[in-house]
Amino acid sequence: FRALWIQRINAAVRAEGLTYGVFMHGLKLAGVQLDRKVLADLAMHEAGAFSGIIAQAKAALPQTA
Repeated sequence: FRALWIQRINAAVRAEGLTYGVFMHGLKLAGVQLDRKVLADLAMHEAGAFSGIIAQAKAALPQTA
């Protein structure tokens, strides 16, 4: 099931302009400790909550200019 979870997360974060790897790195930097199963479920059923998590990950990423 892990591959399916990753596909679902990747599809949701690409809609917000991130890749799966960058998103997961941002979560780690932000200190968010949700596993892939929970993230995939949020992406599918709670889009608003998942958008908030994406915003946290984006905010934690270092800004490149």
